[in-house]
Amino acid sequence: MDLASQVRSSLQSQGLPSPTLAWIQNVLPNRNPMPPLPALTATARARLMAADLTNPGVLDASAGVLPPNTTNPGVKETRLSKDVLVQVLDLDNLTKSKWEQVEELEAIARGEQTRGREIVRLPAAGDDGGEEGAYGSSAATQAIATGPNLRGGPPGSEATPRNSTHRLVVQDCKGQKVYALELKRMEKIGVGTLNIGEKILLKKDTVVARGTVLLEPTTCIVLGGKVEAWQKAWIDGRLARLKEAVAADARG
Repeated sequence: MDLASQVRSSLQSQGLPSPTLAWIQNVLPNRNPMPPLPALTATARARLMAADLTNPGVLDASAGVLPPNTTNPGVKETRLSKDVLVQVLDLDNLTKSKWEQVEELEAIARGEQTRGREIVRLPAAGDDGGEEGAYGSSAATQAIATGPNLRGGPPGSEATPRNSTHRLVVQDCKGQKVYALELKRMEKIGVGTLNIGEKILLKKDTVVARGTVLLEPTTCIVLGGKVEAWQKAWIDGRLARLKEAVAADARG
């Protein structure tokens, strides 16, 4: 078995849809000797999580796609017949006011997030690759990983309240878009914790009701990743729209 096929088999063993052999070959380093297989698999996985799934040649033809009637609100309920890998295009916390969302996005844009009354500064994108640049070494940053969660979650969990409900727009590799609603609270879904372009695996038997995918931990696996250009454009555009809405409400 050639190296690209070995990497694809390793990705499949992790429960991921299969990239094409040509795509894998293109992301493998041009080195001799090659790094060990686990390192090559990790590289391919990271590149897949950062890729636009709609680009031709990324996923194998056998990859699952959303059924044609997924967005039909007239269909009371259906279930996915196979696993489908999707990417996040939009995210909305339905339980927060517009002004709260403005403050949250501005904090993210500054490289800050809040947890309870504590403000922590995250490592900025573009920090150099040393251990301190990759993970941060300040006491405040360390508190993210080891400090208590002021909302009662496990150490390091995000600060979105447990009664929050999020609505996403997700897209499959064929470009089909659909709303996805958080039916049960999932800690990895939240503004500041879920990125635009992040990949989600919708498992077989995921429920689609009235044109909306219902997200719950048993059928929805958040895999990670981000498309950098999409993330920045989303934050900038959403901030502008929210501020306009807040101003309009104030005038009204």
